[in-house]
Amino acid sequence: MTMSRLAIAALGLSVFAFTPGFSLSAIAAEIQLQADLGHSVLSTRKADRTYLRLSLKTLAGIKPERRTPINVALVIDRSGSMSGDRIEAAKKAAHVALDRLSADDIVSLVTYNHKVDVLAPATRLGSARQEIERAIDKLQVDGTTALYAGTQEGGEQVKKFLSDTKVNRVVLISDGLANVGPSTPAEVGDLGRQLAGKGISVTTIGLGLDYNEDLMQRLAAASDGNHAFVESPRQLADIFDKEFGDALSIAAQDVTIIIECRAGFRPTRVLGREADISGSTIKLKMNQLQADNERYVVIEMETPSGSKAGEADVADVKVEYLDLDNGKRTETQANVRARLSDDEKDVEGSINKGVLAQVTAQIATEQNEKAVELRDKGDVSGARKMLQDNAAYIKKSRETFSTGSAAAPEPSVKTLSELESKNEEAAKNLDGDEWNKTRKSMRYDQHKAKVQQKY
Repeated sequence: MTMSRLAIAALGLSVFAFTPGFSLSAIAAEIQLQADLGHSVLSTRKADRTYLRLSLKTLAGIKPERRTPINVALVIDRSGSMSGDRIEAAKKAAHVALDRLSADDIVSLVTYNHKVDVLAPATRLGSARQEIERAIDKLQVDGTTALYAGTQEGGEQVKKFLSDTKVNRVVLISDGLANVGPSTPAEVGDLGRQLAGKGISVTTIGLGLDYNEDLMQRLAAASDGNHAFVESPRQLADIFDKEFGDALSIAAQDVTIIIECRAGFRPTRVLGREADISGSTIKLKMNQLQADNERYVVIEMETPSGSKAGEADVADVKVEYLDLDNGKRTETQANVRARLSDDEKDVEGSINKGVLAQVTAQIATEQNEKAVELRDKGDVSGARKMLQDNAAYIKKSRETFSTGSAAAPEPSVKTLSELESKNEEAAKNLDGDEWNKTRKSMRYDQHKAKVQQKY
């Protein structure tokens, strides 16, 4: 007997949505949308809070022979603080990037100190590889840091060959504070949003212990890009290798998610991501989706009170995106339903441990951010207690969601274990000189958790 998708949803199972009109074998590069509630049975006795988790995966494997072309600007800080091992590591990393790219990829090289220089304008790598390699090798350092202008010029170079069917990316390396031109996290965040609006993401790589992690993380987050903290120059080439592995695996771009809440369900916030909430409608974007990586969105909602027991529509979800395998704009949809009940045991028994494990990761990340705020205000003991309490909360959740029937998937449990350990470690390193390194590590981990960055 075949069950409809709505019938499956009514039983509290996962809702998988595929583009209408395609067989499974015909959608190898399509997005798989899975929509789940933290509880598939909701109480009619009182208004409460529930979570809707949307999981997005592509069904495509990585196909090196058919991968999406890259359009990238390498933007390298060459101010005086980059002298010695740092500039040499940056050169090596840039060469690693070129080694990962093919002749048809588009590459530009931008450097900056107090002014910006385009050492290699955007061009096909095949015709300019040796010229770009020589420009990298000749890099010299001096001066101050016009980070905003350097990133902006990187975006301009990418725009020259901007295409929906290319991975359009700026990769920025800096070891210092922006001190020429716009220099606040809000200002560079606005630049990131402008570039994201053009389909360009910005990866920010902070080198050493002197860069502004708030600025670098905000720039990456606003453009749906990656962010990394690289303490030692020796680690830089490996990070570049991972970054370009990420770029080479992009399968879908320009992803727009629209959620329409139904039947008195009211959205209150989206955890970990920027989103527009207008009444019962939520809209957010992702610039890209890799072929081998799940990305998810968690929406917090208020449930209606005084409803009758029975089945109810919770939300309609639509995901629109550009499928890079065929170059076509595509969409997929899901309808989310729940059962309403006045039996609290029924409600408690409907828990989805996989969803709530990911909800825990996002709430714990928010608490981790609040601990940074407390430490910035000088409240070391308050920050330490918040981190310790956060670790205890994660541990309790991990133990609950990793055992029994329908336990959370192993990757989600592993994520909680890592977050628990990192909160415990951060709590021990809030004093004196340790705080600078700890703060950068925390910002890096916060970014990875919120956007499910692969490295």
